[in-house]
Amino acid sequence: MANERQVQKSYWIEHTVDLSVEAMMLDSKAQDLDKEERPEVLSLLPAYEGKSVLELGAGIGRFTAELAPKAAHLLAVDFIESAIKKNESINGHHKNAKFMCADVTSPDLQIPEGSLDLIFSNWLLMYLSDNEVENLAERMMKWLKDDGYIFFRESCFHQSGDSKRKYNPTHYREPRFYTKVFKECSMSDNTGNSFELSLVGCKCIGAYVRNKKNQNQICWLWQKVRSQVDRGFQQFLDKVEYSHQSISRYERVYGQGFVSTGGLETTKEIVAKLGLKPGQKVLDVGCGVGGGDFYMAEKFDVEVVGMDLSINMISLAIERAIGHNYAVEFECADCTRKTYPVNTFDVIYSRDAMLHVKDKLTLFRSLHKWLKPGGKLLITDYCKSAGSPSLEFAEYIKKGGYYLHDMKEYGQMLENAGFDDVITEDQTDLFVKTLQQELIALENNKDDFIDDLGEEEYTETVKRWKAKQMRGAAGEQLWGLFFAEKK
Repeated sequence: MANERQVQKSYWIEHTVDLSVEAMMLDSKAQDLDKEERPEVLSLLPAYEGKSVLELGAGIGRFTAELAPKAAHLLAVDFIESAIKKNESINGHHKNAKFMCADVTSPDLQIPEGSLDLIFSNWLLMYLSDNEVENLAERMMKWLKDDGYIFFRESCFHQSGDSKRKYNPTHYREPRFYTKVFKECSMSDNTGNSFELSLVGCKCIGAYVRNKKNQNQICWLWQKVRSQVDRGFQQFLDKVEYSHQSISRYERVYGQGFVSTGGLETTKEIVAKLGLKPGQKVLDVGCGVGGGDFYMAEKFDVEVVGMDLSINMISLAIERAIGHNYAVEFECADCTRKTYPVNTFDVIYSRDAMLHVKDKLTLFRSLHKWLKPGGKLLITDYCKSAGSPSLEFAEYIKKGGYYLHDMKEYGQMLENAGFDDVITEDQTDLFVKTLQQELIALENNKDDFIDDLGEEEYTETVKRWKAKQMRGAAGEQLWGLFFAEKK
């Protein structure tokens, strides 16, 4: 472990001879990137005005200069003495800021427990070993106040900067490593209360997607919460509805990258209605594992932001984006809590995801704000016929955690949210036809399915698909397509 720290220190001593933004970002285009990515990173932070902030791996103060004017107290820490001294020379006029040369892995770094509102780091954990990351995560959690936040950003999979390096000891991990480590953190205080870290958001840094077609710059925001108040619905999604096993099942039926009716074929038909043009910006609400987003970006040269509440699906989508020249960024977030600036997107698209949202009208009002004037909205979603559902269908709705509406009510909500020219199409016949095609494909590929996922999973999948087909044919479970515009 001591050797790991010495290797990393030697690496950074070599790269901080020139104490510049280019040296800190290890990129010849750092000045241009910094102008775009720094405000983006700052926009992802929780409110920290008048709060106590710890900045780890502060370097020469690229973010210190932004954090110090607003925070009540800021401690900036870095293990390279020349870097933190330059930081202090630049930002030391902020009387609320203190500067410390220390290694974050050292027990000498003593922070009072429960004293911090926000811990911020930008490119730090990738310079620690796996065990050091795990140990630091536990320490950070103890340093936080109840409901405090941890924000960190890392390079995953491969390097982004073009600076030449004699050697590179950086750990370019898969993002799921960081998600797992922080998700599994827990602690108890001296009064017996239990705490864990709740994932508020996880996303690609859009500046790198736009400028480098690079999804490997990923950030996380976690909040320390009492264990019993963590978001149960997100846990339900990742443990039940979209567990790794469930995702594999959906992809065996719909094709890789898809978890909604008809896979790529229906996606092609539905996306064609949007008239996408190069350079447009698309928001996909409930993007799943990203197959539709990759298709739109590649086929129509649009920029796509894919959002989903499932950690499992977003993690998989990010991993699959790596190495492709796609202008697609992914974010793990709750669409009912997320905010975007007014008039951000040309198109908002959602496939069979709104069924999870209870208060659709409020969300639709947000979608309307986020669309540019002249922008288009397209949603496919499960619906129900008017009247009370059968016991079997009611149980299906309850088990899935769904909130279904009849099509007329659905269209009316869109109008009430401010959308114009709302078109409602009953696509249940296509739904039933597609289910039949998928059942035939399941039968034809039965052996491969069983080899991958087991006979029990195959039997359960066929049972579920036949039940949906029967409900669709009976006019009970409907499939609606909703198209609208913002004038």
